[in-house]
Amino acid sequence: MTDTQLAEAVVAEARAWIGTPFRHRASVRGAGCDCLGLVRGVWRAVHGAEPAALPLYPQGWDSAEGEALLLGLQTALAPASGAAQAGDVLLFRLQRGMAARHLGLRSDRPGGPHFIHAFIGHGVVESPLGGVWARRIVARFRLRPVMATGTGGTGV
Repeated sequence: MTDTQLAEAVVAEARAWIGTPFRHRASVRGAGCDCLGLVRGVWRAVHGAEPAALPLYPQGWDSAEGEALLLGLQTALAPASGAAQAGDVLLFRLQRGMAARHLGLRSDRPGGPHFIHAFIGHGVVESPLGGVWARRIVARFRLRPVMATGTGGTGV
């Protein structure tokens, strides 16, 4: 699959999740997911089964304890190089001094970049990626297994 085809598949699948309610640690389109569950569900649709089970993780984003999500993404996904593009996995730090704990998938709409994400009280939505959201991005990844880039490793 080319990078363009992968990006199109990621965005199309992520948009199919819009309207899914927020459910912590869930990853079932239409039934419930959190921000990581959305990325996991898109992974399964694009690449097949997840290669490993995830450990339990807290619901709150307001913790300064470790960067487990960032470290996990760094070992599981290919880093995004070059300009940001649709289909990129975006990692956000929601508050200064806290761990980066929110994920979204970049999408594009007329008028500018957007991203698809799940959050408490709203479920999966597509939001404009500007201003405060853009400033909160701390890392970008491609939804491609690290092993596909020749650097070893497994998927998400």
